Amino acid sequence: MRLTSFTDYTLRTLLYLGVNRDRLVTIQDIADLHAISKNHLMKVVYQLGLSGVVETVRGRNGGLRLKREPEQINIGALVRETETDFYMAECFDRANNSCPLTPDCKLKSSLGEATQAYLAVLDKLTLRDLLPKDAPADGAVPITFMPRA
Repeated sequence: MRLTSFTDYTLRTLLYLGVNRDRLVTIQDIADLHAISKNHLMKVVYQLGLSGVVETVRGRNGGLRLKREPEQINIGALVRETETDFYMAECFDRANNSCPLTPDCKLKSSLGEATQAYLAVLDKLTLRDLLPKDAPADGAVPITFMPRA
C-alpha cells in the first residue's frame, strides 16, 4: 500500500516539528528541506491546524509548532484522516467496480484483512515512537535530515 503525497508530507512535517520543538518552524524551512512546493505544504499545515495537531503563529516572527505532545499524536488516526481511501483494488469501490470476478472473488476479503493489519500496526504508533530515542522531551536535539540532491 502506498501513501499519498499528502500523507507523506504530513508525516514529514510532523517529524520535523517533533524534533524542533524548542522553536517555531516556518513552512519555508520544511519546503526547502524536503523540496516540496510551499503551496502544497500550506494545504498540509492548514489540515493539521484544523485537526488540532499543529498550532500556527502569525506575524513576522511566526511559524508553526506541535499543539499536542508527540505521544498524543496517533499515526494510524492521522493516516486515516489524510488518506482519501484504502481501496486495494477496483472492487473495493462499489460505485466504480466493473470487475466481473467480484461475485466469486476470494481475494477481496484477503486484501481487506491486509489493509486492516496495516492500519493496526500504524494504530500502535505515536509521533513519539518515530522520533529519535535519544531526543529529549523538549525536542532540543534534532535528527539529521538529508536534503534531496
